[in-house]
Amino acid sequence: QVQLVESGGGLVQAGGSLRLSCAASGRNFRSYAMGWFRQAPGKEREFVGAIDHIGDTTYYADSVKGRFTISRDNAKNTLYLQMSSLKPEDTAVWYCAASLEITTFVYEYAYWGQGTQVTVSS
Repeated sequence: QVQLVESGGGLVQAGGSLRLSCAASGRNFRSYAMGWFRQAPGKEREFVGAIDHIGDTTYYADSVKGRFTISRDNAKNTLYLQMSSLKPEDTAVWYCAASLEITTFVYEYAYWGQGTQVTVSS
């Protein structure tokens, strides 16, 4: 089992940058593939990016390719999402999640953080 806590959200102007962090506690962070998801008001939770256990493989949603970079530091038990060129449509609650295998599917992630709000003003 792993516990996840997101941080780094906030209010930023369009075109700006933020870095989200996801601190993991519990056992065997490096055993899990990790993902970032977001949920805007009135919308379903959607996949943003994922990274495998050791950081060799990454997946991104088309909407964030070229703007966001997912990474992890297994020595620090931490997952990151570097976000740049932010747009108002990136406004959402952002979640990190853990899965046994790298995947883009929400239902395959067993462990979730509580979320952090990102608001992008125009």
